[in-house]
Amino acid sequence: MLYPYTKSAAGLRRWLALFGLSVLLVADSSHVLAQTSDSEKPVPILTGNAGAFSFISGGQQVIDTQINPVLLVPLGDRWLVEARAEFEGAFQRPPGGGPYGGPVDKHVDYAQVDYIAGPYVTITAGRLLTPFGVFNERLYPVWIRFLQPDPLIYPLNTAPSDGAMLRGGFAVSPRASLNYAAYISATSIGIDSVDSERHVGGRLGVFLPGPRLEVGGSWQKTLQDDRKNAFGFHMGWQPAKAPLNLRAEFAHSFIGSGYWIESAYRLSQAHFWQKAMRRTEVVARAQQFYVGEAGPDAASAADLPGANTRMAEFGANYFLRDGLKGIASYGRQFSSAGNFNQWSFGVAYRWLIPLGRVGAQ
Repeated sequence: MLYPYTKSAAGLRRWLALFGLSVLLVADSSHVLAQTSDSEKPVPILTGNAGAFSFISGGQQVIDTQINPVLLVPLGDRWLVEARAEFEGAFQRPPGGGPYGGPVDKHVDYAQVDYIAGPYVTITAGRLLTPFGVFNERLYPVWIRFLQPDPLIYPLNTAPSDGAMLRGGFAVSPRASLNYAAYISATSIGIDSVDSERHVGGRLGVFLPGPRLEVGGSWQKTLQDDRKNAFGFHMGWQPAKAPLNLRAEFAHSFIGSGYWIESAYRLSQAHFWQKAMRRTEVVARAQQFYVGEAGPDAASAADLPGANTRMAEFGANYFLRDGLKGIASYGRQFSSAGNFNQWSFGVAYRWLIPLGRVGAQ
């Protein structure tokens, strides 16, 4: 998903200063880490993913390329600095023909400081991924997601947060545990590429380790403009006896509402072409979106469909090797604004680079 960004020199300098601050912390972290007494010292890590995809929607092709570096800097036993940036280009041919061209978006997804206050709570401050539902926080990276096109309802209440958050989890019995997150986004910090909105909200989930099932709900209240409430539900299930992953989300707000449900099945139990089947994952998703009280113009302005929409998709992921996979999918979208096919092809890659000697004294 592309966000607006500033092309001015001042805006670019501010963006570089914010991400550069995280990089500088890597150089300073060795001094802090030297104060710990453990035999194995934590080291900073540079990780992330990249992808190159071709999306064909209604006969219009878009070449999407992106790089998403993630920097993790542990400071002692209780502090962690983490940040993720996104560089994404969307290129297509002009209507009259010619070479591919288009915008290159640059923004900071999150840049935060975490303090582990105790076994049940972590305090976070900075620029945060808003924990409304689970796709935004857990499933957004191109390496993790089953299907590369965003769910229709993804923009609902997932605007970035600049503020603070409490999160954690604890067991309520041997058969169940709770996880929670409560957050507030106070205001924008004045940098176009890290813009946000004012809101407050929370998420609560219940995980049952026996059936390997998680269910939960989210709530958010906007503290600007219409000051409306929004809520949502999510679930995830991984049965122990089958290589199946099933997950779903529902969201409702003033702008619109909808749901998606998707599954992925690894063909590791197939009795033919076993070497290839072990690397193959078949995926499918069904979803719907309904325009809310705000009307179709408000939905379109929020990067949501401007009409009630249904969509079905299926595809396959093939894991070429550890950290590299090929993807292909087909979908059909139905709405009063028109029906069309959507194809996607591409590759996704992930990496992890320790920025120091692991276990060094």
